[in-house]
Amino acid sequence: MTALRGRRRPARLPDAPMPSPLRCLAVFLFAAVAATTWPTAARAQDARELTVDERGRYATALADAATLIRDRQFDAATTRLDALLVQRPREAQARFLRAVVDAEQGRTDDAVRRFRELVADFPELPEPWNNLAVIQAQQGDYDAARFSLESAIQAAPDWSIARENLGDIYARLAAANYERAARTDRANK
Repeated sequence: MTALRGRRRPARLPDAPMPSPLRCLAVFLFAAVAATTWPTAARAQDARELTVDERGRYATALADAATLIRDRQFDAATTRLDALLVQRPREAQARFLRAVVDAEQGRTDDAVRRFRELVADFPELPEPWNNLAVIQAQQGDYDAARFSLESAIQAAPDWSIARENLGDIYARLAAANYERAARTDRANK
């Protein structure tokens, strides 16, 4: 059984602890900053459209925040992302990265809240659903993780990472049910 993952494949170890959302999405962070995987509606939900120059500065600031996260400079990344979110509070990429920082710093409740808010506003984005599922699975809530991964797959049917993670969740659910059955009926081999 593998650990749930983002874009980069972790080592396959039986019952390995779940990787952190940051390590799961190291490759994604840079793709998100490039703004090629997010729908236009997710990039421009704030009241005023950015000029070309402002858009460039904003993208650079997002890239800087992603680099700070990659370098595990979470306080600096938080400061940068919070400043960006003051400018554009509905901007999906900054919100996503902010939730990743919360998860990396062990602020699981804040990360879950941020991911839930993000998927409520942008259900078409599969990455927040996937990260939410990783946290839910880490907490042992496999039914919620299954729902989140099914939502990610609905948003991006060809995204193999979510499909693989869903397979891992089904395997964990099956193992838990087999264990429960074994405890209930010890004569059943």
